[in-house]
Amino acid sequence: MRNKPTIFFDGVCNLCNSSVQFVLKHEKQTYFSFASLQSEFGQAFLKENKLDISNFDSIILFENGKIYTKSTAAIKICKQLKMPYSWIGFFIILPKFIRDFVYTFIAKNRYVWFGKSEQCAIPTIETKKRFLN
Repeated sequence: MRNKPTIFFDGVCNLCNSSVQFVLKHEKQTYFSFASLQSEFGQAFLKENKLDISNFDSIILFENGKIYTKSTAAIKICKQLKMPYSWIGFFIILPKFIRDFVYTFIAKNRYVWFGKSEQCAIPTIETKKRFLN
């Protein structure tokens, strides 16, 4: 795997794809690589780490050899964004069970609220090199 921190996301979720585009636009610097959980690379990562290969309800951040999921992943990602978005990092002080409860509620309703694509979004020419297949 590459040395860059990698964000694994649900490639057919409109909310998830919009979130990836948001990260690309608001990163402090070019920090993350990206892979959809449905991609060959994403599936291999899930298998290699003994994670469910069919559950795409959580964003996953792989950073410095550690795997972060749900709200912890989202908060760690936000810490790498420009201000004021990096301030979301302060939510890490909330107990994980509260943060994950809110995250899970949104994740369970994301297709209803934001829709679903039939296929993973195609990155632009400028960002394509940051997406792992």
